[in-house]
Amino acid sequence: MKHIIFGGDGFVGRHLVEILLADGQEVVVADIAKSSLAHYDHVRFIHTDVTNRDAVQSVDMGADDVIYNMAAKMLSPLQVRAKRWQFFWPVNYYGAENIIRSMARRDANRLVQFTTDMVYGHTIQSPQTEAHPANPLGEYGKSKWATEKLAMEWRKEGMNISIFRPRLIIGPGRLGILEKLFKLIDRNLPVPMIGSGKNPYQFISVFDCAEAARLAWKHDVPNAEYNLGSDNPPPVRKLLGDLINHSGSKSILVPTPAFLVKKTLAAFDAVNLPIMDPEQYLIADEMCIRDTTRLKNDLGWTPRFNDGDMLIAAYDEYKAAGNLNTKAA
Repeated sequence: MKHIIFGGDGFVGRHLVEILLADGQEVVVADIAKSSLAHYDHVRFIHTDVTNRDAVQSVDMGADDVIYNMAAKMLSPLQVRAKRWQFFWPVNYYGAENIIRSMARRDANRLVQFTTDMVYGHTIQSPQTEAHPANPLGEYGKSKWATEKLAMEWRKEGMNISIFRPRLIIGPGRLGILEKLFKLIDRNLPVPMIGSGKNPYQFISVFDCAEAARLAWKHDVPNAEYNLGSDNPPPVRKLLGDLINHSGSKSILVPTPAFLVKKTLAAFDAVNLPIMDPEQYLIADEMCIRDTTRLKNDLGWTPRFNDGDMLIAAYDEYKAAGNLNTKAA
């Protein structure tokens, strides 16, 4: 049995590689890029573009293998509206389709597929279980929801496909939208919040994501969808306030009228000058906590990291990389 990780050189994939190796497993990384990570001394690498059907079919799969699809285009870097479909869909949907069809040809029937919590769209009820209606707000979420529907069709053909819907994943090596926040804090500038900041914001650690993927294999890849998020996320105001205190910055938090801010951001987006992706700002002031009870019950998973510590760790990594001053003035 092999563990074949498409996108295994990426953010979650590389951490999954490490924990599978620690478990004594044979690991194959299929990705379009290969970094200088030390674990490549112990894994086989296959250069693979998931958007190329022939390239995916050339990856040797066996009926006993477990396949993980971590290949994805994310919301960073920010895209203008006209380019979003072409940016997200070829990898997120058609790449997944290529992987699943290749699996079917080789009688491989166990797939761990990562999508996103942004398949939900606006909050109808909170906390949100996996039964919450799916109504994605942009091309990123739409490409992932289409992938989920594709997976559900292949389950009817006998495949076992575990689907994970993570909140914003943070951890070593990725800043994304957080970099803008950290720059404001480092420059002692006001930090605007969309709304009052009383609503919580939920992260998920990259390490907790990798462990969830490993547990899916350990439990024979259940046919189910799973939210991935932290426990007890704090209000945005506390989350950011604690970070500012940690940094020593003189920044202040500025609540704003959410309706007006969203209208302003939408106007910038309409003229191809996006500041944030609509899928981010449209739900920024909503009570959208993802419930992880099913994941805990089915796989015995528990998040190890809380939101405040994760955000501070990301900021400290940003500083250690030599960004601006070593300490806010």
